[in-house]
This record gives sequence, C-alpha cells and structure tokens, in this order.
Amino acid sequence: MPIATLSELNRFPVKSLGGESLDSVDLGPGGLPGDRAWAVRDEVRGGIRGAKKIPALMSLRSRYAEPPARKGSSPAEITLPDGSTLSTGAPDVNERLSKAIGHEVSLWPLLPPDALDHYRRGAPESEDFEQELRDIFGRTSDEPLPDLGLFPPEILEFESPPGTYFDAFPLMLMSDASLRTMQERAPESRFDVRRFRPNLLVSDVASSDPFPEQAWRGRRVKIGEAVLEITVECPRCVMTTHGFDDLPKDPGVMRALVREAGGNLGIYAKVEKPGRIQVGDALDLLD
Repeated sequence: MPIATLSELNRFPVKSLGGESLDSVDLGPGGLPGDRAWAVRDEVRGGIRGAKKIPALMSLRSRYAEPPARKGSSPAEITLPDGSTLSTGAPDVNERLSKAIGHEVSLWPLLPPDALDHYRRGAPESEDFEQELRDIFGRTSDEPLPDLGLFPPEILEFESPPGTYFDAFPLMLMSDASLRTMQERAPESRFDVRRFRPNLLVSDVASSDPFPEQAWRGRRVKIGEAVLEITVECPRCVMTTHGFDDLPKDPGVMRALVREAGGNLGIYAKVEKPGRIQVGDALDLLD
C-alpha cells in the first residue's frame, strides 16, 4: 500500500531565494536539476551565505525561463522585491542584488568541488562557537542544539558540501501532516510551507503519527521512477522565523519546533535511483 502521495514539487534556483513549483521533473543523482545552482557570496564577511545570515534574501524569488541543464548552473531569472527582474548573467546583477537586500553580495554559479576556498565558511559573527551555532539555529541558551554529528563532517568547515550549495543533502521531504501537527500545537504562529522550503511535500499519509516522515529514516522510498534513500531529520534554523512576503517575523516558530519536535521538521534524502517523478505519484516503502 502507498504510504503517501506527492502533492508539491519545489525547486529553488538560487540558494535562500524563493523558488518555483513544478508538475514533474527528472530527478538526477544530485536531486532536482537546477536546484540551489546559484548562491550569493557575502562581500563584507566573506563566504557563501544564505538567509541564515542575510534574511532579506528571502524577499527575492528565482525561476528558470527554460529547463535547466542536468548539471551546473543554467541561466535563471531573479525577481526583486519591487517586482523588477534580472538575469543571473546580467552585468549589473551584483550591484542590483546588493541594493535590493541592503548588503554587499556577489552572485556565483556552482564551482568544482576542489574549489575549496570558495565553499569555505566566512568569518563568524561571534567568536563564541556555541553562540554562533545558537544564532544560526535560532536557539535560546536553554534549548539544545542539533546533533551535527549526524551530518557530513565537511559542513563544519564549509558552507555546503563542496561542489554543491545544499545545506547537507540534495533533497528535503516533508509531509503536510507534520505542518498540521505544528499548526494545531502552536496556533499562535503560522506554519506555512513557505517557511520550510521542502523539495517534496507529501500528503494523504497512511499513518496517524504526528510527524510521519521521521519514521522513514534509514529506509528506501519509491516515487514514480525514482528511488530515494531517507537519511536524517532536518534540524530547523533561524530562517524559519524570518518575515517575508505576508509572513511575519516570528521567533515563536522555533520555540514551538523545539518544544514539540526537537527542533526538527521534515527529513533529508539522497537519490539512489534517478528517474522521473510527478505530482500525484504514490510513495512506496521498499524495505
């Protein structure tokens, strides 16, 4: 019996910017072609940065006018808060992005995995390593930090696994049941899917578990022609609390996540077998 149905398929051409919804896609070994294929570099503190450090990035959106190549960084279109658009290849893209977010940045395509200096983390804002992590994950002094030992060890030195702009793994899957659970348990906050940016949102979950996808950890899931390996829960960061579009800034989102779900929501995955998937596909556990 199917365990769920794929109800949304989302791609984010530029890291931390809003993205686009798809009806179908050919999943490759690295996830959705064109997902997180661009990122901004902080020209003040150095290093590739996302909205954990530059919240205004979430007020911008990105999309592809044409289907992107399977690998690398195909041209994408960025929509600024004033509604104007520019291409990732525009000669003034860095100037206009910096002006739009009020911080000096430059836009970069993916570089080869051996370009280690490009992927290395920039200067921290706090000399206290624990405080830096608390700022990144939006945790108060009495809340536990995520167990980073569950993730690729290179993420402590690099902003992302070199050769990618993913936080840790190429796909993030979430159920609408988990969103409903959080909304019911913390009605004072808005648990809108836009705060959590899943690549795959699933519905019609055949489970009464309040956070059903967490039970799939370590298992293999078939969707359409593709097979995914479910890895670890997604520890949420301060991005989920930022205000953008019609969503208000709300630190209460993280307080509720820590209280009700250990700070996690959704689950990461890797592609074991590439193939085409589309909205409406059933999810089946293979083991």
